[in-house]
Formats: sequence, C-alpha cells, structure tokens
Amino acid sequence: MALSEGDPAPDFDLPASGGGRIALAALKGHKVVLYFYPKDDTSGCTLEAQDFNALLPEFEAAGVRIVGMSPDPVKSHDKFCGKYGLAFPLASDEEKEVLGAYGVWVEKSMYGRKYMGVERTTVLIDREGRIARIWPKVKVPGHAGEVLAAARALP
Repeated sequence: MALSEGDPAPDFDLPASGGGRIALAALKGHKVVLYFYPKDDTSGCTLEAQDFNALLPEFEAAGVRIVGMSPDPVKSHDKFCGKYGLAFPLASDEEKEVLGAYGVWVEKSMYGRKYMGVERTTVLIDREGRIARIWPKVKVPGHAGEVLAAARALP
C-alpha cells in the first residue's frame, strides 16, 4: 500500500447506497472506519458487513462513522443493504479512482489466473482526516471487534 499511518486520507465524494452521496470531507470531526471489500453479497463480504453492522451502535457510541466501499454500482449496494439490513452507507467507486488512491485496487491471482480486484482492507481515519491505522489483507473473523477497539482508543 502506498499510504502509511499518519498520512492524510485521500478525499472522496461518491454515490452511495440510499440514493445519496458520501464525502470524506463531510465526515471531518468524526472518526471514520473506511473498509474496502471486493463484491456485494459474496460470503466473506457479507460476513464482514454483518459484523460491522452488529457493532454499529458501539461504533456510534465511540463517535465513529462506518463506510464500506467497493466497485459495485449503487443499485447492487441498495440490494445488499436491503437484504441484510445494513444501516451504514456503502460507497460505489465504479471508476476505481478512490480504490486506486488508497492502494487497494491490485492485481490478484486465483488458480493461476491474474486479474484486478479489491484487496480487502480497512482504514481507520482520525477526526482530523489522517490515517490512524491500516489493516491490509483482512481476515474477516474478529476483524470488526479489533477495529472497534482501535477506534475507541483514538482521541
């Protein structure tokens, strides 16, 4: 990843689930969990979204906003949110510009075939808009709880 802890988080303004837009600049003053995932309604991505959603009241109590992001279109995000009752926004980066800025649009390999895709990554952004912590190549089990603990520890 090109970004490091302490770097300013790249800004974005993207269409999001629910018909609106989500912009990092509008979240300044809040801690933000920005998690990048490969695809709506797939097993690992669904578990990750459900884990963050289950802990949403605790994240909110700690002054944290959660934003998920993938290259899926808003229509897919809306279906995904509706199916699983997700109560936080999912940003759509179909052009993959923000995914690229965060270094998560990468070459992947499966069964010897190379292709471009999202590396499951979570970024914790502090109230001033700086990257406080990065979790690359996320393994889903227990991840949301670990992110919550780190977010609570931020001033």
